[in-house]
Amino acid sequence: MKDVEKTIGKLIDNQKVAFIGSVDADGFPNMKAMLPPRKREGIRTFYFTTNTSSMRVKQFLKNNRSCLYFCDRRFFRGVMLKGTMEVLTDNVHKELIWEEGDTMYYKEGVTDPDYCVLRFTAVCGRYYSSFRSEDFVI
Repeated sequence: MKDVEKTIGKLIDNQKVAFIGSVDADGFPNMKAMLPPRKREGIRTFYFTTNTSSMRVKQFLKNNRSCLYFCDRRFFRGVMLKGTMEVLTDNVHKELIWEEGDTMYYKEGVTDPDYCVLRFTAVCGRYYSSFRSEDFVI
C-alpha cells in the first residue's frame, strides 16, 4: 500500500465513531464505540476524552493493551491499530483536547476530577480494502 499514513489518516478523519478495545479482568476483549479522537499525531498517537470513573479506565489501568478500529461503511474498508492506552489526568493533557461544550459531560470544567484523557499509542496495524488485508508496522 502506498503512503500508508496518508490513506489511513484520511479514513480515520472521516469517521464519526471510533471503536476502542480493552481487556477485562477475566482476559476477555471488550469493545466500545466512542466519539472520534480529539487529536491525532500521524497514525501513531490518538487522544480521547472519557470519564475517570468509567469501567474502561479501570481496565486500562490494570492492562494497557488496546486496539482501535475505524470503519468506512460506505466503501467497506477499515483499519485496526494495536498498541497501548494510557490514562492521563494531568492538566496539560486535559487542556490539550478540551473543547467548548465539554461541560455537558464534565460539569466542573477542565479540572473536573471525572474528566481524563486516553492516549493511545499504536505499534502496528491491519488495513482492509478491496477484499484484501495488509499488515503494517508503525
